Amino acid sequence: MSNEAILDILKTVNYPGFSRDLVSFGLVQDAELENSTAKVVLELSTADSTLPKTIKEEVEKALLANPTIEKAEVLVRVKNQPKNSGGTTQAESENLKGVKHIIAVASGKGGVGKSTLSVNLACSLARMKSQNGEPYKVGLMDCDLYGPSVPLLMGISEKPEIVAENTLAPVESYGVKNISMGLLIDEESPVVWRGPMIMKTIQQFAHNVVWGELDYLLIDLPPGTGDAQLSLAQILPLDGVLIITTPQKAAVDVARRGARMFEKVNVPILGVIENMSFLQDEETGKRNYLFGQGGGASTSQALQCPFLGEIPLHEEVRLGGDHGTPVVVTNPDNLSSKQLNEVAAKVVQLIEG
Repeated sequence: MSNEAILDILKTVNYPGFSRDLVSFGLVQDAELENSTAKVVLELSTADSTLPKTIKEEVEKALLANPTIEKAEVLVRVKNQPKNSGGTTQAESENLKGVKHIIAVASGKGGVGKSTLSVNLACSLARMKSQNGEPYKVGLMDCDLYGPSVPLLMGISEKPEIVAENTLAPVESYGVKNISMGLLIDEESPVVWRGPMIMKTIQQFAHNVVWGELDYLLIDLPPGTGDAQLSLAQILPLDGVLIITTPQKAAVDVARRGARMFEKVNVPILGVIENMSFLQDEETGKRNYLFGQGGGASTSQALQCPFLGEIPLHEEVRLGGDHGTPVVVTNPDNLSSKQLNEVAAKVVQLIEG
């Protein structure tokens, strides 16, 4: 039996809770057969102390089911310990040591305004005062690699500066440090990549960008539950995830399914934010619920997490996105800005309170 045959056996073992196998996840570091003994080395990052044992048992069972293999030696290495365990944090690197809290912003469905909310929440946090009286230091990592929109929304056109070999400095805008694939490629160039390249790029954004001292690093994820979400859960020590939805049933149903993925990889769901909740008549104050009502609240109930707020539709939000001027910066008195600032304050309370 060849070493490739061992890999073929490992491809039949799925990562717990998922339909993808250990090999496609990139967890197999070594696999060989020596005198009827299969020797396998796996490496993963996880905050779940039960996961290494579960994977080890499943791999041993799969290997020993093959009549050619008489003995299985499986080593599962955990790269880092869970947060606050006294050891190093999950997937810790020098460039992440100064980052206190990492929060992902996710949605099941596209088109719900997730990137717009990520940008405005980041800018809102950067204008809030921390307990020491200083403004929060905030970063924004655009992991929507196929459709990066943070540079447009933040009004950024310059390229990141190369500060050392394979190391970049994030581009600052409105007091927020940003990195995005949109800053590294031409505007018209498509990103045509398979899963392993997605994981590698997220690793580079995390470990090869000089983030410095940050209170909060927000991660703008692509919609869905694909490679970017799975890679992020493995690579970064997430404090939690914010789920974005709109009121209508199509968005709500997909948001719930997407959120369940984070539960399976033990990432806490901090809360649900409902975007495009209503259109308010500025003269009468009457609210028109164009996309229905109550979707965000019902999503939070289903996920048993806080409902953080409703963000209304407003032309100024759209104009701010088109012109690279986030509405919380240009007009803090706008109703959407006020709601976004309230959501940012609730997030801080959840993390620090």
